[in-house]
Amino acid sequence: MKHDLFDIIPSLMSNQLYLIGVDGLSRSGKTTFVEQLERELRNKGVNFQTFHMDDLIVRENERYHTGAEEWYEYYHLQWEAEWLSVHLFEKAKYCGRVTLPYYDKESDDHEYQTVDLHEEGVILVEGVFLQRKEWQHYFDYVIFLDCARARRFSREKPSAQKNMEKFKNRYWKAEDHYLRNVKPHNSADCIVKT
Repeated sequence: MKHDLFDIIPSLMSNQLYLIGVDGLSRSGKTTFVEQLERELRNKGVNFQTFHMDDLIVRENERYHTGAEEWYEYYHLQWEAEWLSVHLFEKAKYCGRVTLPYYDKESDDHEYQTVDLHEEGVILVEGVFLQRKEWQHYFDYVIFLDCARARRFSREKPSAQKNMEKFKNRYWKAEDHYLRNVKPHNSADCIVKT
């Protein structure tokens, strides 16, 4: 799964800031892929900053047992999509500094952190459902990691695999919604099989 960012994105040039999305469904290998890209950028002396969308989810009571269907909670309530449009994506592209609420699982609360961004280089954003309508237009380039559901499921912890109802009602229905309505394979600039 080794890819050189400069081969994937031939137009990457100095004196510019690129917002690059690494999209893919759960357990498709996004974090590993981003770590490889980070190594390549570091080796080539390119400034970069990485944001993981899983760090920016809402509190548990805002995304579980809300009265909505489970898939809806995962797709529509897991993140404050409109807020992140302004405070992450817009500011990352145009302001040079972002202040974001990083989620802590132990406390089920957020700690705000301010990140100063480089004026040139790459901002990597890694997460599921990145090409949703609220965020898609901010990216200069999107890589979609394509991985079959059975293979992704085999990467889950055995304890998680026991809760099939959660996968069927929450995760897989949300993924199907994304695949059917957003069609990430069609809008991504690059598809990588993982």
